[in-house]
Amino acid sequence: MTKILVADDEADLELLIKQKFRQKIREQKYDFVFALNGIDALQKMQEHPDVDIILSDINMPEMDGLTLLSKLSESHPLVKAVMVSAYGDMDNIRTAMNRGAFDFITKPVNFDDLEATMEKTILHVFQLHETLKAIKENNILKMYVDENVLNFMNGREYESSIMANETLEASVIFIDICGFTSISEREKPDTVVSLLNYYFDIIAKEIIEQQGIIDKFIGDCVMAVFKGPFHLDRAIEASLAVRNKIISLPHQINGTEFTAQVSIGINSGEMVCGNIGSATIKRLDYTVIGDTVNTAQRLQGAAKPGQILINEACYEMAKNSFNCQKIGAIALKNKTNEVVVFEVLD
Repeated sequence: MTKILVADDEADLELLIKQKFRQKIREQKYDFVFALNGIDALQKMQEHPDVDIILSDINMPEMDGLTLLSKLSESHPLVKAVMVSAYGDMDNIRTAMNRGAFDFITKPVNFDDLEATMEKTILHVFQLHETLKAIKENNILKMYVDENVLNFMNGREYESSIMANETLEASVIFIDICGFTSISEREKPDTVVSLLNYYFDIIAKEIIEQQGIIDKFIGDCVMAVFKGPFHLDRAIEASLAVRNKIISLPHQINGTEFTAQVSIGINSGEMVCGNIGSATIKRLDYTVIGDTVNTAQRLQGAAKPGQILINEACYEMAKNSFNCQKIGAIALKNKTNEVVVFEVLD
C-alpha cells in the first residue's frame, strides 16, 4: 500500500480525492493522509513516517508549499512531492523543481493525469528504496564476504573472474566541485550531504549519457572511466556537459548559498584495471591505476574553477574535434619534468 499525504487548504479537495480514488482506497492500494498547510503536513509526517509521496498546493496559510519542499529535502529526502497548484507560471514551476519537486500539475485538476503522475512518482520512490537497499546490501557483502561464501554462491570460476586483472586503453576524468569544503564547514551535516549528492547526481547523469563508468566518489570529487571506441572524445564531451550544467545552476539551492563550479582533469592511455584493496578485511574495489590515472588527477589539481585541462598527447588526439587553448608548461606533483597542458574550451 502506498501512503500519500495531501497538503491543501481547500476543504473540498479531501472529499474529491476520496471519491475519485475510492476503488483504490478500498483495494488498499492507496492510503491518503490530509493536511491543511505546510506546518500541518510536517506534523503529519511525524505521525506517519511511512508516507511515500506528497501532493501539495503552493498557496497555503502559515507555511506555503515551496517552503514545505525545502523542509522536506532536509528531513525526508526519499519522499517525493508533486505540486498541485493553480499557480502554473514558469517562475513557480522552476522554483518548485529547484527545491526538489518531482513533478507539477496545474488546477483545475485532471484526475486521470493526476493518477498517472502519482503512479510515476510512486515507481520512482520504489526504485529509490530498492537502490538504497541494494547499496546497503552490497556494502555489507563487501565487508563480510569470504572465499567460502563466494564458492558457495557462484563457484570457482566466478571467484577467478572477480580476481582477474587486465591492462586497457581508456580515458579517465577527475571532476572536483570547487570550494565545497567551505560548505561543509558552515552547514549542517544533512545539508552538506544533500547538496553534495545533488551535484553528484547531475555529474553522474552526464557521465552515463556518454557511456562512462563512475569509478568512485572521493570526498567532493568524482572519478570516471571511459572505455571503448572514441573514449577520449566521450570523456571530453561529458566534461563539457558537466561544466556547463553546473555553471547554469542557481546560486541558492534548498536555502544554501553556493556558486558551484568544477575543475576537471582528463587523461587517456594505458592503465591497469583490477580489484584493489585489502584481502585481510575483505574490501576490494574494482578500479583503474597507473601513471595515466595519476596524471589526470594532477591535471585536475592544477585546473582553476571552470577549467578542463588535458596534456599535449590528448590535445593531439582531440584538436580536430574540440576547441582548445594552450596554457603552457606547468609543474605537476611527482612529475620530474614540466607538462605542457591545454584547456578545452568547447
